Amino acid sequence: MRNRLKLRPANRVQPWHTYAWQIQSLLLGYPDEDLAGHLSLARRTAPALPAGVGEPLLRFVEHAEDAGTQAMAAAYVATFDLRKRCCPYLTYYAHGDTRKRGLALVRLKQAYARAGWRLGEDELPDHLAVVLEFAAADPAAGMRLLTDHRAGLELLHLALRDDQAPWADLLSSVSATLPALAGDEREAVARLAAEGPPEEQVGLDPYAPPQYTPAPSAGGPR
Repeated sequence: MRNRLKLRPANRVQPWHTYAWQIQSLLLGYPDEDLAGHLSLARRTAPALPAGVGEPLLRFVEHAEDAGTQAMAAAYVATFDLRKRCCPYLTYYAHGDTRKRGLALVRLKQAYARAGWRLGEDELPDHLAVVLEFAAADPAAGMRLLTDHRAGLELLHLALRDDQAPWADLLSSVSATLPALAGDEREAVARLAAEGPPEEQVGLDPYAPPQYTPAPSAGGPR
């Protein structure tokens, strides 16, 4: 299964993508009373996925089952709400809290609308869990969105790994669903890591209410 993943043509969606992205989306949400069911689903599905996707997924499942819902919820808040560098909103890495991020959010909403997909009023379109949920529903369009935001996704992966957060395994699983990083993508990740997002703090309204911007909180859907 490892070889099959390595030989997969770039940007070609496989039948297993839908299942992987749906499970990853569920597990990247706030840990609540549904967590046990999501973990059970992931444990049953992971063995059928390519090893690079399924193995880190199982590592996360094992950690979460050992820790329990309450501990995972506390860790989620500490990781995503209190650490700006672990922001799950993908457009933030390229645009920060600037006008350009507002436009990027609009483009994401338009992409969802073209596929007949509507967000709830309390959801931003660039939260990784939302992007993955959309990808599971529309794999071809979802693959394009994930690859378009690959630099931000990989920067979040690095931040979670540096913090030794259990969600780093989920990001490893997500990355393994995508084509191998090309040279320019590696450079984009390195540049974002070195420079950080732009500092301008205006231009998001009316696209991003203050409670959803990364400072002071960067938590996900609950």
